[in-house]
Amino acid sequence: MIRRIFSCVFTCLVIILLFSFRGDKPELRQQKPALATIIIDPGHGGADQGAEGLMSTEANLALSISLKLGKAIEKELPDTKIIFTRTTDVLPGGGDEIKPALRYRANMANEAKGDLYIAIHCNSDGHPAGGWYAKRVIGHKNVVKYVGKGAKRHKKTVREPIYESYYVKNTRHGTETYIWAADRSTIKGDVIGENVEDSGNVLDLNSPEARIRAQLYEKKFFGKSFTLANMIEEEFAAQGRVSEGVKQRNEKGIWVLQATGMPSVLVETGFITNEEEEKYLNSDEGQDEIVNGIIAALKRYKGVLEQGHNTGSNTGSSGNR
Repeated sequence: MIRRIFSCVFTCLVIILLFSFRGDKPELRQQKPALATIIIDPGHGGADQGAEGLMSTEANLALSISLKLGKAIEKELPDTKIIFTRTTDVLPGGGDEIKPALRYRANMANEAKGDLYIAIHCNSDGHPAGGWYAKRVIGHKNVVKYVGKGAKRHKKTVREPIYESYYVKNTRHGTETYIWAADRSTIKGDVIGENVEDSGNVLDLNSPEARIRAQLYEKKFFGKSFTLANMIEEEFAAQGRVSEGVKQRNEKGIWVLQATGMPSVLVETGFITNEEEEKYLNSDEGQDEIVNGIIAALKRYKGVLEQGHNTGSNTGSSGNR
């Protein structure tokens, strides 16, 4: 009997100490802003210019759009801190190698304890900018050839195709926003385990508790990433642009989505290989429209986060602009 009483008292004391240590008393806990820090990552830079158009490069366009996005966030979301991975035409971290630069970007975001990571890019369909020349068959002709050898050598009439060269205009256009691929979640979970604060508690990162916590945050961040990405594409579509929707990225460019311990999206703002869309991406009107679309999505996203904080709900108004 005494042993049972001692066990109950000990359990109660442990619970009280845990709650005191975690600071879970409502009057002591301070609510962190929904979007305290946003990392803006202009893709490529320096030795890595990315996709090339007829008059510009992806690196320069991404930087121009990103800088305008940062100014717009400062105006529309004044309580949010903005951190750029680069503000000039250089590879982040110095040097000319791409992989170290990608790791530098992710490490910068993690060290800043960012609440959101937005990478800005321009798309390419793999074909030459503007267009290219191709060949097609427009008919056939008879050609006399010698075939065989020695005494068996003789003439033979064969049909050969007649080719015509023609210009193929590059017409691929539109937007798409990427989140990390679900099959690449292991690294995301590891980074989250290192990056997410536990209200003052220090856990063994290899412990079952830490792994479970990281997995829970991983699912939470995946959902938030998809929510924002979908909102961005909805805003682009509302502007009249062609939206190819939200996609999971599992090849080039995955690292900055995969290795950042926070919700993360990569926005392909348009196809630099399309002559008309490249002009749009270079214009003040086009860049302003892109920025306005992302800002509108961020406001909606912030509203969802704040409503979740206040009510525990996962839904929010899509008209919060």
